[in-house]
Amino acid sequence: MITDPAAFLHSLFDRAVAVADPMRSLARFLPERPNGRVVVVGAGKASARMAEAVEAAWGPCDGLVITRYGYARPCTGIEVVEAAHPVPDAAGLAATARMLALLQGLGAGDFVLALISGGASALLTAPREGITLAEKQAVNAALLASGAPIDKMNTVRKHLSCVKGGQLAAAAYPAQMLCLMISDVPGDDPAFIGSGPTVGDDSTPADARAILAQWQIAVPPSVLAALDQPARVVPPHDIRLSRVQNTIYAAPAQSLSSAAELAQQAGCRVQILGDAVEGEARDVAAAQAAQALAIQAALRPDDAPVLLLSGGELTVTRRGDGIGGPNAEFCLALALALKGAPGIHAIACDTDGVDGAAEVSGAIISPDTLPRATMTGVSAAEALARNDAHSFFAAIGGQVVTGPTLTNVNDFRAILIQP
Repeated sequence: MITDPAAFLHSLFDRAVAVADPMRSLARFLPERPNGRVVVVGAGKASARMAEAVEAAWGPCDGLVITRYGYARPCTGIEVVEAAHPVPDAAGLAATARMLALLQGLGAGDFVLALISGGASALLTAPREGITLAEKQAVNAALLASGAPIDKMNTVRKHLSCVKGGQLAAAAYPAQMLCLMISDVPGDDPAFIGSGPTVGDDSTPADARAILAQWQIAVPPSVLAALDQPARVVPPHDIRLSRVQNTIYAAPAQSLSSAAELAQQAGCRVQILGDAVEGEARDVAAAQAAQALAIQAALRPDDAPVLLLSGGELTVTRRGDGIGGPNAEFCLALALALKGAPGIHAIACDTDGVDGAAEVSGAIISPDTLPRATMTGVSAAEALARNDAHSFFAAIGGQVVTGPTLTNVNDFRAILIQP
């Protein structure tokens, strides 16, 4: 029996985050520092921490990385620029231009280390000709509200960019490049981590148009005009990518496995439902609630607790005017589906410390979540209808707030089922 379920669930999330900390995990994937010129570039919510880990191993380096506001780390040689996420801003635009300029003129004897993590799609900002920053911001906001899966969103982003879809790597050719990545995408496809700035892509502008149509995403005329032009993404077998090695060194599966090990040590039977779960947050919550209730119904009083673990990236189709994110919405929908079932507690958080656009990692629920809401005077059903999960959990004290975690291996969900 877990006597303090909330503390236990928090400890599992903390373990998942700690395992993916670049200061713990990156150095063993670095080669010996090459002779000659070395340039470090990167982007993402973990990129500054990754740069810090590189300099801890290699010493001061030349270069530039772009991270989210509040996520900077002290580096001696590598410049760290903060910019907006998830909707890009002028700081990201200017820093991306400087990064591309830094790569110009490199030779075959030079070495580029690229550091890419989730968030790079917004932080690496170089719109195609004819598209303004304001138009790019509008498209990003519309994509985020559409409910489209991350791979579909990133396909659109690639075809509106001069840096994504292999174009960052192409800018460094003929230099040798090693790209170290932290995966935050279901399936760990490097082409979709940060929209694959160092990875070739064979999608077409027509594919991007089809995605916009399928998810009914309205875009400015300039965007449609850009998608009428030939693709800017770099094909996988292009010679400009021939000297690039892409390596995923941290991924959701590792974090889930480490959390599972901790739970087993505490006496739980663990079921990992997958590290690449996708879908609408409320729908996935309903399915996992039904699974949890069925498991609990089969438990005998002296049976060990059961823990359901899952990762991946859920989506939210924006229907209301509330403040929420996929993890908080998952927890809210889960609480409604469980209806206060005794003995079932859960946590859902984004490992980067930001669920949606709010400075909140996610939420935690217990059998008294709905009764506390009633006593507080807030309605769980109304909050779900308005996509207002963060406000709901703020009102009842159910938010999980970590601040910048300096890593990003996607969502972490754990449901504890006790007899």
